[in-house]
Amino acid sequence: MATPRNHAPLAEQVEELLAVGGPLPIVAAGDPVLRRGTERFDGQLAPALLARFVEALRVTMHEAPGVGLAAPQVGVPLRIAVIEDQAPVPEEVRLARGRVPQPFRVLVNPAYEPVGTARAAFFEGCLSVPGWQAIVARHAQVRLTGQDEHGRTVDEVFSGWPARIVQHETDHLDGVLYLDRAELRSLASNEAMAQRWTQPTPEKAARALGFDLPAQP
Repeated sequence: MATPRNHAPLAEQVEELLAVGGPLPIVAAGDPVLRRGTERFDGQLAPALLARFVEALRVTMHEAPGVGLAAPQVGVPLRIAVIEDQAPVPEEVRLARGRVPQPFRVLVNPAYEPVGTARAAFFEGCLSVPGWQAIVARHAQVRLTGQDEHGRTVDEVFSGWPARIVQHETDHLDGVLYLDRAELRSLASNEAMAQRWTQPTPEKAARALGFDLPAQP
């Protein structure tokens, strides 16, 4: 009798995923792997296999396209995520959201904690919840700790949109989707977003849809 896929050793599971080639399939909300949390990475993948997996995450993130991707989103319950944001947005959006370019980087065993009490609320989406966006109030600044793919220590403060990205991806590793933190009255299809809510800030959406934004410090 074959061993169930979700009981296979993680290295074997990753090898099977990579054998297909090209971008990896992204798991959609409703799959338990997105809710179980993840194993702390402690050498379950040999260095060469880890490098191949990281490259596959990068390719998949770009193809989607997105600005971050966590291992559970491709069905692998390991505490690994990748981020990258070229921030191709107008200047007024960049200034309002603090969206600045982020180079490609790998987050291994990441954790975050807020720096200060300020919160920022903006529309946010997820590759595992395709077609929808909702407003999420997140910490405006966080301290991220963990390692990179080479085992080097990461201890860095992120602000603005990069802080949002690292919170979103780290949440995935804890079995948390952005909808768990969202103002559900703001939930909007991508079509509605394009037609109505392209403003740099969400005040107009809050007034029209009937919800409060967090008070500014």
